[in-house]
Amino acid sequence: MQDLSLEGIDVATETVIQGTVTRAGQPEGGAYVRLLDSSGEFTAEVVTSATGAFRFFARPGSWTLRALASGDASADAKVDAEQGTVTEASISL
Repeated sequence: MQDLSLEGIDVATETVIQGTVTRAGQPEGGAYVRLLDSSGEFTAEVVTSATGAFRFFARPGSWTLRALASGDASADAKVDAEQGTVTEASISL
């Protein structure tokens, strides 16, 4: 299960993208979240926790987050991540 606590993470030296996936206002556990680079190429994938939480450690830049869940539900969110900050994203299916 993923926890969005930043305890133990040196945010100053990391580029963190994290957030939650929801459907109809409720957390979507077990959804897949893909990290796509600025050209749309697949970079990484994680599964959301029971609370819909996800986290990536990435390089600074522009990214697309793509959430995929049961019933062919999907949604994208674009983010610009910077080193030394936590980029928060909410994705609604």
